[in-house]
Amino acid sequence: MADCIFCMIAKKEIPSNIVYEDDRIICFHDLEPQAPVHVLIIPKKHIASLDEVEEDDEELLGYLMTKVKKIAEDLELENGYRLVNNCGEDGMQTVKHLHFHLLGKRKLTWPPG
Repeated sequence: MADCIFCMIAKKEIPSNIVYEDDRIICFHDLEPQAPVHVLIIPKKHIASLDEVEEDDEELLGYLMTKVKKIAEDLELENGYRLVNNCGEDGMQTVKHLHFHLLGKRKLTWPPG
């Protein structure tokens, strides 16, 4: 999608502080961190939200989930972390590209919202 900021990051049209990248996903530091470690993990394929996921995306999203452990290890989140997805207006999704927030390096509280 031409005007999607995360698509532009994935295509390297906008600079970002990349933590992990391969041919299917990219992970980069959030510009407004909510924890000492706060990165975003996105598929390079544009999918607007979890509500837009189709059966064809099953393998891609399974792949993304298996990479969370490696990214958390690379970021030294040995004491734990939180993985968050915001979906839709009430879920506070601000960028219409599927993404997961990986937060850690502090005690996270509950409930979050």
